[in-house]
Amino acid sequence: MKKLDSVFYPKSIAVVGASRHPGSVGHSLLANLIDSRFQGVVYPVNPKARSILGIKCYTNVIEIPDVLDLAVILVPASLVPEVLEECGQKSIKAALIISAGFKEVGGAGIELEQRIQKIMRKHDIALVGPNCLGIINADPDSSLNATFGTQMPEEGNIAFISQSGALCVAVLDYAKESNIGFSKFISMGNKAGLNENELLLYLKDDPKTDVILMYLEDLVDGRKFMSIARSITSHVQNPKPIIALKAGRTLIGAKAASSHTGSLAGSDRVYDAIFEQSGVIRGNTLEEVSDYVKAFSSQPLPKGANVAIVTNSGGPGILATDTCIQHGLKVAPFPPRLKKALRQHLSEAVSLNNPIDLIAEAQHEQYEATLREILKDKDLHAAIVILTPTAFTDVEKIAHAIVKVTKENSKPVVCCFLGVYDVSRGIDILEAHGIPAYRFPESAARALAEMTRFTQWLQRAETGIKKYRVEKAKARNIIDSVKSTGRSFLLEHEAYAVLQTYGFPVIPYAFAKTSGQAIQAASQLGFPVAIKIASQDVIHKFDFGGVKLNLNNVSDVRKAYKDINQSVRAKNPKARILGVVVEKMAPPGKEVILGMNRDPQFGPILMFGLGGIYVEALQDVTFRLAPIRELAAKMMIKRTIAHKIFEGFRGEPPYDTAAVEDCLKRLSQLVTDFEEIKELDINPLLVFEKGQGCTTVDARIILQS
Repeated sequence: MKKLDSVFYPKSIAVVGASRHPGSVGHSLLANLIDSRFQGVVYPVNPKARSILGIKCYTNVIEIPDVLDLAVILVPASLVPEVLEECGQKSIKAALIISAGFKEVGGAGIELEQRIQKIMRKHDIALVGPNCLGIINADPDSSLNATFGTQMPEEGNIAFISQSGALCVAVLDYAKESNIGFSKFISMGNKAGLNENELLLYLKDDPKTDVILMYLEDLVDGRKFMSIARSITSHVQNPKPIIALKAGRTLIGAKAASSHTGSLAGSDRVYDAIFEQSGVIRGNTLEEVSDYVKAFSSQPLPKGANVAIVTNSGGPGILATDTCIQHGLKVAPFPPRLKKALRQHLSEAVSLNNPIDLIAEAQHEQYEATLREILKDKDLHAAIVILTPTAFTDVEKIAHAIVKVTKENSKPVVCCFLGVYDVSRGIDILEAHGIPAYRFPESAARALAEMTRFTQWLQRAETGIKKYRVEKAKARNIIDSVKSTGRSFLLEHEAYAVLQTYGFPVIPYAFAKTSGQAIQAASQLGFPVAIKIASQDVIHKFDFGGVKLNLNNVSDVRKAYKDINQSVRAKNPKARILGVVVEKMAPPGKEVILGMNRDPQFGPILMFGLGGIYVEALQDVTFRLAPIRELAAKMMIKRTIAHKIFEGFRGEPPYDTAAVEDCLKRLSQLVTDFEEIKELDINPLLVFEKGQGCTTVDARIILQS
């Protein structure tokens, strides 16, 4: 990605569309370049001006006598193709198109953007934009502010990639107030050229960047993003956290889906899965991602989940404790050795619990001694320090004490100084020394929890993708046979047969075309049995009265066969009924759902969750993109609320989650092998006690039409 050095470290820049009029985009951007003390040479291009801001102007880029690395283009959209072609003739390596009026306006704008893409590819130009705010490189070796909307931020270790220029301005302004510095800043605009994937690859090896912040509205290539992001967050020598704010949580749902998985696997669920599998930290709000950035950019990662909370007021300490536990941190009692050490510094009025309440009279000496002893203890991995201003507190001295002790140790410390005016000077002291300070205890706890989750990501066991020996050719024959009839919906016995070729456990079953065949099948399978309608026009069988359970004899089967056919005919007279599937009744077990929905952009998305008829109401499900690694199968189960049930809840025995993991991995292989499978549900998969496996008792497979 050395080509991008021309974007971030240009030695010469042409500003095409520079303007003499203060307040215009062309004037503001040129002024920002000059004011930022850019370390290269700037050439304004404006055929109607001799000079701008005291710098000689040129008619076009061809006229400039020197070699150019970067062209910043601000002319009207209709003129951009001509200017970009001149840049190509001049052998300019990179272009930044600020101009708007492209695909974001539709119609002719789309065609215009396609034209600049052709020119870009023809001349191999690294292009940012169009319709963007610009780029910033705060590295003093470049000192580049090629934007029209913001002042130069402080130099720091955070790179910010954004699809929204306006949001960039707001974040940079907020960061300035919080003493947060940036290494690079990129407004991507329409992403006609460089997108998030190329930019991530560049930042992966950027020595000035330790943390990557992203604002995203979409991904150009989700699979490629996963691979690149994972390589960044999992780097052995230099892992870099990626913190993302993805907009559009509620804009797109799954419409007209035939399966449970399809109706649940909305677009935003896919992004959750992508981020989860890539080690990307997702914030729900701008405030959250800002909180995370403050902690990740300034503090070392915790080595474990044990946190100590120090406060001078009980209420905020309890709020911090609740949030810590809610997000997976451990607020365990202090060990006896630590209590003994703390008692030497604290009065009898202080209870040595965790959180430790130093009481309202606490001075900087108590904060300093307590924090020092906590950070020395080998079983504690991080600290949250809370201060509520009282008549007794010297906020500045306490802040200095926290700074002093934190710098003596290599464990993360995050703070919450409650209030605004009374604690402002203390917050300034903390943030000036790289200690994140939050207005509310919950924010501090969440930030620390995300740092701990990233540590757990780094410490995870590396697993591969398991490949099973399967009967792929037999599965192919079944699927091709269904397609040859013009059907896209596999009948249940056909779905069972496909699953069996991939080693899934399936309840004993038989397909019957007549009442007599159903009775014969039931007798061979052994009572009790269940009967289900077999019709390509009846997908949700229960809704049509197409299922009868716990049939104990021949008479029950005969009556059930008749009742099912009558019920389906009554509700759908045109239904094509091919017969019934007879199944042996399964022993009791826990119902879960395994599924897949093939996203048009990202491919097969696997789902796991609590199963049965209420799956869509409860929505206790998790998603991953296939193929999945072995650890991902385990984590899909762990990420559900219901996972506690499978571990043995309220005296119940533990259930066979290992068998479920095996099915998830087999499902991953199946849907990866057969791209024509559009949707798939196994609901329910009955899970039995640990060591006794599981079995499929209902399955649905829908092919691409």
